[in-house]
Amino acid sequence: MLVVEDSNEDFAALQRVLSKHCKTDIPIKRCDDGDDALDFIYHRGAYSNLTQLPQLIVLDLNLPGTDGREVLTQIKQHEQLKQIPIVIFTTSSNPKDIASCYQRGANSYLVKPMSIEQLKKSVCSLIQYWFEVAVLPAQG
Repeated sequence: MLVVEDSNEDFAALQRVLSKHCKTDIPIKRCDDGDDALDFIYHRGAYSNLTQLPQLIVLDLNLPGTDGREVLTQIKQHEQLKQIPIVIFTTSSNPKDIASCYQRGANSYLVKPMSIEQLKKSVCSLIQYWFEVAVLPAQG
């Protein structure tokens, strides 16, 4: 799973919830801006030796450099990459952002909860759905 998140605090909270409450051993890679995420996905630069794609991308919208909207657009327009599920995980509850992300091909949109209990519920539900319920495309 690739998490694209510029906030150290938000990423640390997400990691804590995953390790303590979601009972998962899914490997997590973090990119802290959109440009790094695109390098990771396209196996460029420091990631040129990678061969696998993430099974799921959790993407913040408001990122430095290339923002999450553009990352979403680029991935969903690429024939080999568009099958990767992308879950938007952001503080924005703006209806225009929500509509725009779905129009660009987002598979789900979650607003970051303010309480730790809501974060636990949202993140564990997300992991359970995408890694235990949904059937994801084979890597290859």
